[in-house]
Amino acid sequence: RTVMGPDLCKGSLKGSSKPLPSPQAELALAHPRGLEANLEVRPGESWNHADLVSYEEADSAPAKPAVSADEGDGGPQICRVCGDKATGYHFNVMTCEGCKGFFRRAMKRNTRLRCPFRKGTCEITRKTRRQCQACRLRKCLESGMKKEMIMSDAAVEQRRALIRRKKRERMGTQPLGAKGLTQEQQTMIRELMDAQMKTFDTTFSNFKDFRLPEAPSSGHEVLESLQPPAGEEAAKWSQIREDLCSLKVSLRLRGEDGSIWNYKPQPDSSGREIFSLLPHMADMSTYMFKGIINFAKVISHFRDLPIEDQISLLKGATFELCQLRFNTVFNAETGTWECGRLSYCLEDPAGGFQQLLLEPVLKFHYRLKKLQLHREEYVLMQAISLFSPDRPGVVQRSVVDQLQERFAIALKAYIECSRPQPAHRFLFLKIMAMLTELRSINAQHTQRLLRIQDIHPFASPLMRELFGITDG
Repeated sequence: RTVMGPDLCKGSLKGSSKPLPSPQAELALAHPRGLEANLEVRPGESWNHADLVSYEEADSAPAKPAVSADEGDGGPQICRVCGDKATGYHFNVMTCEGCKGFFRRAMKRNTRLRCPFRKGTCEITRKTRRQCQACRLRKCLESGMKKEMIMSDAAVEQRRALIRRKKRERMGTQPLGAKGLTQEQQTMIRELMDAQMKTFDTTFSNFKDFRLPEAPSSGHEVLESLQPPAGEEAAKWSQIREDLCSLKVSLRLRGEDGSIWNYKPQPDSSGREIFSLLPHMADMSTYMFKGIINFAKVISHFRDLPIEDQISLLKGATFELCQLRFNTVFNAETGTWECGRLSYCLEDPAGGFQQLLLEPVLKFHYRLKKLQLHREEYVLMQAISLFSPDRPGVVQRSVVDQLQERFAIALKAYIECSRPQPAHRFLFLKIMAMLTELRSINAQHTQRLLRIQDIHPFASPLMRELFGITDG
């Protein structure tokens, strides 16, 4: 197995501290209880629903200390008016939210209430309190509720403004990781974005020196030289056919003068026509792999690792990072990878799209594209994939594991502060599941590549290094 030279990975820059801890709770305001019925009004006076349900929070001036209804030696307190569970002192009396709101509305409107039963001595309980508003108001007053303790509209608005200001101050003093990104996480993401911009040109303008496949009409010599072998090699050839039949790729090249050149494989059940495209795919893969190696070299945490670990991580992750980059140029509507003047599309000779989706790579690209990820999320996925401590040959596993965890925490924090909740509350888990799926595809792809290489060598020197292909 060959080893990359140390010239691939140079330089050093130390990382910094760990993320700060979890978020703190927010302040919540009480909600209105609703409209009370059976209120009798004076002639010419009308009730407005908005008048009845407004001013529910911050509505009474302080008289007694703020005491919870659950505090005290006697356990939970009850409303002195109706007997329901009390929520605290309101207008000088321990009451429930319902009686608090009723008293405030009645006093603000200054409405004369009459007992519909002409008694004036109705029993007020939790179940009967809506039946007679006059007797309920009488009991409020007899219990000691005071009209003068009801705050004015201006005072209520002033208290609400104070609550909002204190809430903003509380948010401002939270750890940065609670509702946003820490300084370290912002620096990590900026470095990754800078590395991506420097090493991945989405227009593929620098991809020029590549071989094009031979047109099917002129490729008989190639195909004739690839007749299926006999004997022990027959089973291996059968596996190659299975590998290649699901990888019928059409290629479209737009010339600088506007001309179009198309390559579309023949529906040959043997799958041998794909061999004519392999040199071009090797050129594209090599171009992408070089960009990914340069991407890793820009990341300071990667440069801090020993050369041996850098090489091991690149060998294990290059294909995965390549697929993540290709997904950014994948058009899910047409099923095409749009690489500047070049475009690639998987062809299904049987015309069955569902059958085509059984191809793991294509299925992966459709599912990942559906997540509609931000550029920052793509580069963080690349970092998480790159810093995988269980790649073969990695020595400083604990160091790499800690780095991967830091990138994963940064991704989670980025999603929480930039994506609306709860619509995207599972996005982080979906992304991690996609990375696990990509790891499985990587293993399948490597085995497939080695089988094809064994029958028909096509890999470039860099591909041979990355995939551990030896001569002989």
